[in-house]
Formats: sequence, C-alpha cells, structure tokens
Amino acid sequence: MQTATIEPPALEGPTPLFVEKRFPLRLAPHIAGIRDLYQSGKDNRWQPERDIPWAALKADTYGAAEREAARLTWSRRLWIESIGLKETAALLVRFCMEDGRESDPKFFLPVRGTEEAWHSDCFDRMARAFGGRFARPATRAYEALFNRNLHTRALNATRSLDSYVVTHCAVEDGLELELFRAHRANATNPAVAALLDRCIGDKERHAAFGWLYAEERAPGWSEEERRTIRDEVVEHMRTVELAGFHCAWLSNASSAEAAADAVCAAARLGAATAEEEAAVLRAYTGSVRAKLAALRIDLPRFDHPLVGSF
Repeated sequence: MQTATIEPPALEGPTPLFVEKRFPLRLAPHIAGIRDLYQSGKDNRWQPERDIPWAALKADTYGAAEREAARLTWSRRLWIESIGLKETAALLVRFCMEDGRESDPKFFLPVRGTEEAWHSDCFDRMARAFGGRFARPATRAYEALFNRNLHTRALNATRSLDSYVVTHCAVEDGLELELFRAHRANATNPAVAALLDRCIGDKERHAAFGWLYAEERAPGWSEEERRTIRDEVVEHMRTVELAGFHCAWLSNASSAEAAADAVCAAARLGAATAEEEAAVLRAYTGSVRAKLAALRIDLPRFDHPLVGSF
C-alpha cells in the first residue's frame, strides 16, 4: 500500500434532518455506565487557568528549534481538538432529534464538549507560550485532512448514528487516548505533564462512552448494520488515520509537522517518536479488532509501508 494521498472531502448537499418529536420526554437513566461517566465528568471538572502550572512551563529556557517545534506540535493538537467544538454539539443535536434515543448520551455530551473547549484553550495557550499559534497546516494538502465535515455527518439523518459513534467516539477517541498516554510518557516539563494528565482523564471518559454505547446497541444490530459499521471504521482507518491525521509522520503532506513532533519528543515536551506511535497504532488496532469481534464485526488487517501489516 502506498502512502495515502489526501483529498478534500466531497461536498454534500443539504443535510437531511429528523423532525423533532420531544414528547414523551424520557430522561430516566438507561445506560448506567454512561450516566456514571456524566457524573465523573462533573466531579472531576478542572479549570485551565487554575489547574495547569503555567509558570513552570518556562518556554524561554528552550532553544529556538525546540520552541518552534513546540509551536507547531501544539498548534496541530489544537487543529484536531477544535473539530470537536462543532462535532460534539452536532452529535448532541442528533441524539436529541432522533426519536427513541437514550437520555444518557444527552447528559454526557455537553460535559464532553466543555472538556474539549478546555483542551482547545490549553493547546492554544501552549502554542502561544512557545512563540505563537500557527493558524493552519504548512500545506493545503495536509489541511484538507482536518476539514472532515464531521458535524454534517453526525446530523445527517440518512447516516447510521450507531456507526458514527463506533467509528468516531469509540475507535477514533480510543486511539487518541492511547497516543496521549504515549505523549505523557515522554513529558518531563511540569506544565506539559499536568496538561496531558488532565486530557488523559477526560479522554478516558470520551472513549469509554463510545464503547459503552456500542455494547448497549449491539444486540439489536442487523447484519447490514454491522457491515455499515465495519465499512465506516475501515474507511476511517485507511483515509484518515493512515493518512496522518493523528500521526503526522504517516502523511506524505506533513513533513513540517512530523519533524516538529520528532523534535518535541527528543526535548521531552510531550510528544512521541514515530516508532513509539507506530507501536501504539499496531497494539491499539489489535485491541479494537478484538472488541469489534465481540460485537460480531470482523475488522480486516491494514497495511502501510511505514507501519507494516497490523
């Protein structure tokens, strides 16, 4: 398999929406695990200004190359995280509009959106501390990978909501969690470490939500629905993850971003090497394959010249 070429997403027509049916209003707990995530999010709320030791960052003590790399690495994390500011809101609307959906995601998702706002705030602060946020990726080809229109997919009444949740809330958020754990393992700066610790705590809940919801819904899936989920996960892995969305070194259009991550990894500023991220990707994909198999979904193996067969 050749390194994926990134193409801008095709524009869709007007998004078909559900007609609102609010009553009877069902707010009683239905999925206990997700209601617990909602409570945990409230109990563990934090504040970017108060809970991150920004004074310990001491960005000016790093060399010029390290500061420039950190600017780009944290800017890229902001580009990724900011997608959620639209996506989570759209996903919440979808859950509220689609008749018969459980109440627990409707409680949890506003908490997730708040946490994504805090992450975006902190990633922006981090980039500015090292010299300023980059407004966009270095190339338009790489930029296209971030313009994924997830909010329109989440709202589209003709697309499977369960498939969306499995692909983006379980599989994608789970990969992001494991990568952040690898980044935290390489962080020695106190401010960077504290921020990654907070993000990991939040992202554990985000990924758990996706898997808990999948397990709740799986008994009612038809074989056609399982094929839809499988196809969407495969498409996401091949056209997004293996194109360098979370791991910049996988892209053929992000050499600047990949180089910045390598410098940050060496400086112990909360990034991982390509080899470390490749190990995470292989191990995590194996765990996803096992989890999906338990839901009677067969995930094929993937091949990439920089990762191998996994």
